[in-house]
Amino acid sequence: MSLLAAEQPTLFEALESYGINLLWHASLSGNNNPGLLEWIEQISNGKTPLDILCLEGAVMTGPDGTGRFHLLSGSDQPMMEVIELLAGKAAHVVAVGSCSAFGGFNRSNNNPAEAKGLQYLGEQAGGFLGSDFRSGMAMPVINISGCPTHPEWVLHSLQAIALNLLDTAQLDEFNRPRFYTEHLVHHGCPRNEFYEYKASAEKPAQSGCLMENLGCQATQAHADCNIRLWNGHGSCPKAGYPCINCTAPEFEEPGHPFYETPKVAGIPVGLPTDMPKAWFIALSSLSKAATPKRLKENATSEKLKIVPQIYKKKR
Repeated sequence: MSLLAAEQPTLFEALESYGINLLWHASLSGNNNPGLLEWIEQISNGKTPLDILCLEGAVMTGPDGTGRFHLLSGSDQPMMEVIELLAGKAAHVVAVGSCSAFGGFNRSNNNPAEAKGLQYLGEQAGGFLGSDFRSGMAMPVINISGCPTHPEWVLHSLQAIALNLLDTAQLDEFNRPRFYTEHLVHHGCPRNEFYEYKASAEKPAQSGCLMENLGCQATQAHADCNIRLWNGHGSCPKAGYPCINCTAPEFEEPGHPFYETPKVAGIPVGLPTDMPKAWFIALSSLSKAATPKRLKENATSEKLKIVPQIYKKKR
């Protein structure tokens, strides 16, 4: 649903410019259009081609593999059967959000609903459709993960599909589009100066780095949230809250409270991507020893206490 917040272009402007005809959406389709049951019939008998199937939300296969936890409205048919049918007819299958990609929160707490991502169950390939599934264009499920997804991640992916520019080379090891997962949330973070000196916040909304005490995983999370800002100006760290790595499989069960940083001997367990532990310890010690008073004071404040000094040339 975050897609409805798309701006410049809006969702409908984008679909029109990409040449995409929206057949059906639960919140967007009007009464003048055929209903879902009619579209399913037309697609299943080949009267209407299905170029892109987008699914939001995990596939409920419980209880006991029957799928009857989630029935198609107006019928007695499990939705998992409908999804399998449509996926088999689609030229491309797109999982929108971490639930449809990996199972998400629905698969947590021992997964009582038997929820699955379309082609993954957590980090394990397989999911509902199976690891060998390929769409009509010989593509795996395209996983636009995120909780929620940035509107532009979805629109840019749809544009690439419409222009025949998206193939497996543009997907990472979890079949997520590389254009947003080849960045880290840490890139462009407005708290980077605090991170460099390990000047840390102690509570949410304070100005310092959120990694040391508040569970921020921005140095490990694959997304461009601080480059491609939300609503044009925001991100979780920018608003004062830690990144919870919501584009990753199994992010929903980190093994600790989201707003706490697990540590061993005072060292965070989750180190920055590509950073050897010994280097991190050495650099952290040096950085803290050199932390300017301005950053120490501002790190635990919600407002700027000390501003940077203005440099003046000596004469």
